[in-house]
Amino acid sequence: MEKQQCLLNDIVYDILSRMPVKSLIRFRCVSKSFDSTITDPKFIATHLNQAISLSNNNNITHNGYLLYTPHSSSPDIEEELHTVVHNTDHTPTEVHAVVYNTDHSLTEVSSFEIPYVLGGTNIVAFCNGLFCLTNNSENNLADQSLYLWNPSIRMFKMVPTQFPDRLPVSRVTFGFAHQNNDFKILRLVCFASGGAEAQVYTLSTNSWKKYEISLEFLNGLSIHYICSSPCLFFNGALHSMAYDNNQEFILSFDVDDGRVRGIMPPQNYVSGCSEFLAVFKGSLALIVFTDEVIGENDVCDIWVMKEYGVSESWTKKSVPMEINANLIGCSVNGELLIEQTSHSGVHIISFDSESLNEENLGIPQTRDVIYTADFVESLVLLNGADIKNQAED
Repeated sequence: MEKQQCLLNDIVYDILSRMPVKSLIRFRCVSKSFDSTITDPKFIATHLNQAISLSNNNNITHNGYLLYTPHSSSPDIEEELHTVVHNTDHTPTEVHAVVYNTDHSLTEVSSFEIPYVLGGTNIVAFCNGLFCLTNNSENNLADQSLYLWNPSIRMFKMVPTQFPDRLPVSRVTFGFAHQNNDFKILRLVCFASGGAEAQVYTLSTNSWKKYEISLEFLNGLSIHYICSSPCLFFNGALHSMAYDNNQEFILSFDVDDGRVRGIMPPQNYVSGCSEFLAVFKGSLALIVFTDEVIGENDVCDIWVMKEYGVSESWTKKSVPMEINANLIGCSVNGELLIEQTSHSGVHIISFDSESLNEENLGIPQTRDVIYTADFVESLVLLNGADIKNQAED
């Protein structure tokens, strides 16, 4: 009888671990046993791993997801900017999640509101059900606020400020350390006097840790400047473009072991008007909008590192493309997703580097837009601050 009960409990546990988040929140009211199970950290981790596995299996049916916040409908740009920064009317900002289908159509799967208690923030990244938001004070860590937000369960957490020093330049990204099933916020800080350090926030411990980036780990390179283009979280590491005097390189910081390395660009690499790190068909890539011209078109160089960390494995492909653009990311099948500015406004474009086909995805004017290969719901932050309660305070 006892074995049968254990088997039944295991079956129920397995079924619950595969249920949608919304259902699990309701099931907490069924019994104390259900509530205890659903709120248990081990169950939350199991549920997340199931969701990630299911999402990975579904990737063959689509090209990933785009998450965006549309601009205010206000015709007055100054009024819109004031509302975004100060959020004076307590109007929530919506985040739309759309599937980028293989036929280039978009299907909205979710939309969330960023309530006014998190107003004036911008999206840093999305990872495994959590958004990382910031007030964008990257040049002054004393004024920088960071939040983690789980829209599926309407919970958020303000990340503690550990390092109040006023430092000149920092870059922030957000990712998931698979080695220990934990979320990490990574902040790369560059000192005015030269040198840099990595600051890592770990969700499970709710604490920050500093890592000095020393020259011995960078083969004698020093860091004088961190590029303003977004950081990339790939292969368990933060990646950022950095400069040592006139030498440009990719700075890599491993979130699991704190290991720092400098990845050199290709020997014949020439920087351009703008450059972005990306994941191209599963490999680290450097996308460069150059000053070169092919016919009447500008040139985009796509550098792909076939073997991670091996500088000799860089390969190059040059394609004609307008350079007045920002790279959002690369889709699962290798299309470049671009925020392109023209006389008619800003448009989200997909560009196929093989066929050279370009298509406007029809997304409205956006304030923030990011790409993610996976979009999952999770129970992480279940014991965080409830947005509804915060709004009523």
